[in-house]
Amino acid sequence: MEKNKPVTLFVQCLVDSLYPEVGTAMVSLFEKMEIPFDIPLAQTCCGQPAFNSGYRKEATVAAKRFIEIFESSHVIVCPSGSCVDMVKHQYPGLFENGSSWQKRALDISGKIFELTEYLVDVLGLEDVGARFEGKVTYHESCHLSRNLGIKDQPRRLIAHVQDCQLIEMEHADKCCGFGGTFAVKFPDISTAILEEKIDHIIQAGVDAVVGCDISCLMNIQGMLSRKNSSIKTLHIAQLLAP
Repeated sequence: MEKNKPVTLFVQCLVDSLYPEVGTAMVSLFEKMEIPFDIPLAQTCCGQPAFNSGYRKEATVAAKRFIEIFESSHVIVCPSGSCVDMVKHQYPGLFENGSSWQKRALDISGKIFELTEYLVDVLGLEDVGARFEGKVTYHESCHLSRNLGIKDQPRRLIAHVQDCQLIEMEHADKCCGFGGTFAVKFPDISTAILEEKIDHIIQAGVDAVVGCDISCLMNIQGMLSRKNSSIKTLHIAQLLAP
């Protein structure tokens, strides 16, 4: 895929509603790389919360809207592994086999990429000229690593950030306990999983924990704050942005 091919940015709900600085960082990154992009203002949720809660009918409504808005795009980039997994792997199964909607879903599933996947695998970039003075560790979010197979791309980008030292925490690939509605329906189990993750982050002795899904980072930051830890959370877009 050519570098100058225009990119359409899909900004997930949590970023749009609670962490707009992540979206701003992604925009700054694309501006720095001089990659043309657009952001459809009509975009809404991809339907993942409804889908994960068993509401397939409602998820299908959201999927159809997403497809209608984004299907004319050349390439779609999103700062969320879980949302990308929803569009790429779950959309086609929402529609009847062989239907026109399923064909449209399959077409759009081949156009969407998670941010680090796009930078490393599509553009062939590892050094984007970023700088961060301090030690960081990396949290592998579940959909990103397990469903999309994205493990090394974020680490390769972090490794090229000037003055930044990447320290691997123990069990970086283990869940943080969020899981969307899982954290609401099973709070005790979720908290126990999160406590273990936080212990590993603190033991790494870092200044910040970096991730590719703001939902995980929101969960992690909440517990770090409750423990009065000075460790901060950074979405990788924030780490890489100028």
